[in-house]
Amino acid sequence: MSDSAGKAPRPSMAWRDALGARVRAKIVRGITHLTTGSGPTLDFSSPPGDPGLFGPDAVCWQVHADFTAMMVGGISALMLQALHPLALAGVWDHSTFRTDMLGRLRRTATFISGTTFGNRADALALIERVKRIHLAVSGTAPDGRPYRASDPALLTWVHVAEVSSFMAAHLRYVNPALSIGEQDRYYAEMAMIAQLLGAEDVPRSRAEVATYLATMRPALEAGPRVREVVAVLAHAAPKGHLMRPAGALVFRAGVDSLPRWAQDLIGFSAPARYAGKLARQGVRMIAPAMRWALVNGASKRARRRVAAQV
Repeated sequence: MSDSAGKAPRPSMAWRDALGARVRAKIVRGITHLTTGSGPTLDFSSPPGDPGLFGPDAVCWQVHADFTAMMVGGISALMLQALHPLALAGVWDHSTFRTDMLGRLRRTATFISGTTFGNRADALALIERVKRIHLAVSGTAPDGRPYRASDPALLTWVHVAEVSSFMAAHLRYVNPALSIGEQDRYYAEMAMIAQLLGAEDVPRSRAEVATYLATMRPALEAGPRVREVVAVLAHAAPKGHLMRPAGALVFRAGVDSLPRWAQDLIGFSAPARYAGKLARQGVRMIAPAMRWALVNGASKRARRRVAAQV
């Protein structure tokens, strides 16, 4: 019977908990599908007490912990990286991104989460694995210039495009009050990863990153290949009624998160930029659901690992 005339009975606490668990499981499955696949399996829970390369007090643990902001930053980073003709040539000639963009996103997610939150042995093994892959990537770009994925200058470009995009998304969607000093700490922490990969002259502060990007702008261009990368990214959302709309929203937010000069260079029209601004509110709406679902995400498991008794 109802509690009173004309009123439907309230759902029980157990029913609501069960529904919440099912919704959470669906979101987690979608995120897992997006971030895991072929490649090394990482153990974020052991060995007890292992702080990894940074430890939980590092700023990169804060910046890289939020899944939604990292996905927005990751989309921006891929578009920004593609503006360098030699970096794009390597991806174009030696990657399956046109048929498996999700695979590329998974590999990037594995590397970032593993080097940030993984134990020290796993993090260093990931770096060595990427270095071996880079040694096999070389060729000639369409303009006739040779390229090598292990080229220190190219590694620096890829790194700066990535970390500056992650920071931009973090400031917009997680913590706009992050101090300049903490931002500088983040860039200094991540410079260590770039240097271990073989990069040189890596910017280590917000000011150095801004100067570097300004210096690189004359070398960047956006031709048909860049537009194809953008098109592939726009349709890279995983299948599923929960994740596909979120993926489309994250793509638009990624466009919006690009520096304005990069948006102009790629040729995003005024309607596309407007859609990106509208996506900000959508991302802010879905982010809490993602955080709620990821009760056992990599950063949380890593924190428990570090706090565990040896």
